[in-house]
Amino acid sequence: MGDPVPLTTPRLVLTAPDEGDVDAIYEACQDPDIQRYTTVPSPYTRKNAVDFVGLVADWWDSGIEHVWAVRAYGELAGVVGLHGIKDGAAELGFWTAPSARGNGYMTEASAAVIDFAFGPMRLERVEWRAVVGNVASARVAQKLGFQLEGTQRKALPGHGIGGAHGRADGWVAGLLSTDPRVERVWPARADDPV
Repeated sequence: MGDPVPLTTPRLVLTAPDEGDVDAIYEACQDPDIQRYTTVPSPYTRKNAVDFVGLVADWWDSGIEHVWAVRAYGELAGVVGLHGIKDGAAELGFWTAPSARGNGYMTEASAAVIDFAFGPMRLERVEWRAVVGNVASARVAQKLGFQLEGTQRKALPGHGIGGAHGRADGWVAGLLSTDPRVERVWPARADDPV
């Protein structure tokens, strides 16, 4: 797709992460929940943050991933991206800095990313995946209108605290470009996120 595309919402500015974000990304990724529920390296070093910022332009240029830093009132609130962009589909992934949680920022930012995915990118499907137990991420997906499609055993590689990331059971949900964008209530089962 080429150059990163900035997005804005009433409270947020989404732009490609840059060198000025390295320290904030490093600090946020010290959070045990980010290390447990995402694929960031653990332990997470400042070099990991530098390398991540350096890769974003390449990802945009190749079109395989689009990643945005989410900024609320000038401060890094998190990161959101479309991953594995291929054949009219992508996966939505995100994390929220601990200091920014509870404000609805990630729902707002992800809605803007989905608008971009179904608008200018003309994707047909956006998928969401999360480690079983990541209820905060599931709540964002529900608010965005994702339909729960199930739990997949050991489907998510590279998750968990510690040097040896293993595979984790994962929830999966989908949103089609033709789906209504209304909050969903997912069925309550022992392994489901409600």
